[in-house]
Amino acid sequence: MKANIGLTEKNAQQIALTLNKILADEHILYAKTHNYHWNYVGDNFMEMHKFFEGQYEALAEMIDEVAERIRTIGHFAEGRLKEYLKLTELEEPAPTPDQQKQVRNLLDDHETVIRYLRKQVDEMQDKLKDAGTADFLTGLMEKHEKMAWMLRSYLK
Repeated sequence: MKANIGLTEKNAQQIALTLNKILADEHILYAKTHNYHWNYVGDNFMEMHKFFEGQYEALAEMIDEVAERIRTIGHFAEGRLKEYLKLTELEEPAPTPDQQKQVRNLLDDHETVIRYLRKQVDEMQDKLKDAGTADFLTGLMEKHEKMAWMLRSYLK
């Protein structure tokens, strides 16, 4: 049964597509962060291990929230890895145990997501007439901004 929440079907489809792209980005960022949690090497191993753990746990919650938002507007959340790779604009660089490279890679991804979210907030509000998703994306953007600030604090 379709949701009768005041969105046209055409707009709901576009919103779902955008949210599924964000879901893909979140999954790629989660996987990279988890990878760095496992594979960091350095004298501050435990600090970085726990730091990355906190970041991927936050991303896991964000993933669930994005998927639930998609369901809220009456569409299905993408759950296949091959589709995530088609939808995302994030890339996976060569593996590295180096803290500065790991942090830089994650920071770049968070900032890419932030820029996309910022653009989509206006799109949702102005073009697609979905204040709920615009508000949701604003909150998601703020979480990424905080995570980016924390990552940026580790860079020299």
